[in-house]
Amino acid sequence: MITSVLVANRGEIACRIFRTCGELGIRTVAVYSDADANALHTRVADAAVRLPGAAPSATYLDGDLIVKAAIASGADAVHPGYGFLSENADFARAVLDAGLVWIGPPPEAIEAMASKTRAKELMGLAPLGEVTEADLPVLVKAAAGGGGRGMRIVRRLQDLSAALESARSEAASAFGDGEVFVEPYVENGRHVEVQILADTHGTVWPLGTRDCSLQRRHQKVIEESPAPGLSEQLTDELLTLAVRAARAVDYVGAGTVEFLVAGDKAHFLEMNTRLQVEHPVTEKVFGIDLVAEQLRVAEGHALPDDPPHARGHAVEARLYAEDPAHDWAPQTGTLHRFAVPDSVRLDTGFTDGDEIGVHYDPMLAKLVAHAPTRAAAIRTLAGALERSTIHGPLTNRDLLVRSLRHEEFTTARMDTGFYDRHLTDLTEPAPDPYAPLAAALADAHGRSRFGGFRNVPSQPQVKRYEVGDEEIEVRYRHTRAGLEADGVRLVHADAGAVVLEVDGVRRNFAVARYDDEIHVNTTRITALPRFPDPTAQHVPGSLLAPMPGTVVRVAEGLAVGAAVEAGQPLLWLEAMKMEHKIAAPVSGTLSALHAVPGQQVTVGALLAVVQEA
Repeated sequence: MITSVLVANRGEIACRIFRTCGELGIRTVAVYSDADANALHTRVADAAVRLPGAAPSATYLDGDLIVKAAIASGADAVHPGYGFLSENADFARAVLDAGLVWIGPPPEAIEAMASKTRAKELMGLAPLGEVTEADLPVLVKAAAGGGGRGMRIVRRLQDLSAALESARSEAASAFGDGEVFVEPYVENGRHVEVQILADTHGTVWPLGTRDCSLQRRHQKVIEESPAPGLSEQLTDELLTLAVRAARAVDYVGAGTVEFLVAGDKAHFLEMNTRLQVEHPVTEKVFGIDLVAEQLRVAEGHALPDDPPHARGHAVEARLYAEDPAHDWAPQTGTLHRFAVPDSVRLDTGFTDGDEIGVHYDPMLAKLVAHAPTRAAAIRTLAGALERSTIHGPLTNRDLLVRSLRHEEFTTARMDTGFYDRHLTDLTEPAPDPYAPLAAALADAHGRSRFGGFRNVPSQPQVKRYEVGDEEIEVRYRHTRAGLEADGVRLVHADAGAVVLEVDGVRRNFAVARYDDEIHVNTTRITALPRFPDPTAQHVPGSLLAPMPGTVVRVAEGLAVGAAVEAGQPLLWLEAMKMEHKIAAPVSGTLSALHAVPGQQVTVGALLAVVQEA
């Protein structure tokens, strides 16, 4: 019997596993890097062990340290979560060799399937060899791991070499394995997968399908179960193939078999020998706890012959601290306030006051809605996201709401090219035009108690704000009747709430301020100084770091005086386990280069300057 589980992971998945363990009366142990010393998963576990020595981005890849932590803490089992070492057969063996229970598949099954190249060979497929023009477009893909890391689409043969180098670098950083391969890239297919659960007694459950077609950088954003619009014949084929894959490697535990579906044809992608990020939609539809089932299977219990029946529809959205309008740039800072309506399930590794750092994936949370129908689940999830309180760095919340309400998604006509087609429209700025005024009136309320009204009319008060990429100026007056602004009637104002009447309609605004960062309902704005600092300006053509991170490399042969073209990659930053390309903003001459490989940079750091031709 398992009595104590160490989770060899962090963040949301560690907290999610701890929750089930707590419900089952199982003691929990966390491991943490120095960067995660105050992280939520570290705080909620019954015990926590520091992983010393390695850089924060590599700490959770040190299997020896994690096994030692399990032994030192008295844990008798290890759950790998997802990512990091979850599909590392050597780590699984090290856990077993230490006399601990491994909550996952046998190492031999991991070896057979965790490497995508070997998995394809097992399924009678093979990656491309020498790539020619006739093979394009192709996909460069990491052999280990997942989550979109180590993946690059190549449409021109001359770009293949750079894509291979970039994918290898990213894969090695994320998974400790730089092996990549090349396969044909299917345009506009649907990403459909099957959840399986297998025991040590020969029973394999296929737990329905999931659609994960809405992706950015090959990383899933919105997932649902069951996959809508599939024929009964295709669904049966996918379930049969998934069970066949599991039986081929004597699989044990929870796993996922992934396919790319084009029309009525299914192309095998890979088998993930671990729990998936999107497992909650399957849990909601089948009414089970997959982590609890993993624990039972690891203890040797048999699954019933027949799996539970599906009920209703579930949709999940991944909330990221990122800016979709600017190349999905990850965001950092303090998450001041985070609250979600009770109408949805929330899985998260963050709470009020936590810091969102640069070392790990920028996912803040997963929100999951379950309802009798797909339409009802979509409506519930979109509404919950819209009503959530998220005060802190910029997130993809607005993108998620618009995606869920997009006609192509609501009618189940989406595919993996959804954001390639619609990202510009979905990220068009749509801030509330009255949010800056509400912020100004809430701020002015505090000072109005000490006077401000003058008998002689004077110039209006002026405040300046930044909303997205736009600068907005707000004007108001202190009058005998109170604060006054053109075009609206002020009904109420205090430091945290403003009520305005606009064209006869009263509108409520919740206002929260954290230094210069202001949140008005769902609009995030920045208060600007009354008199801008002229020394803060950069010369035209300056490339500033869009996020804190590490310069991983500079383009080969790049030097001051070189001619560059607009859009040409100049250097790459690594932040939150992903590489981010920094390109020339204009065509011209590189007049300054401050970035060097290995350099740590902060947001706004000057990396290079391109003088326009």
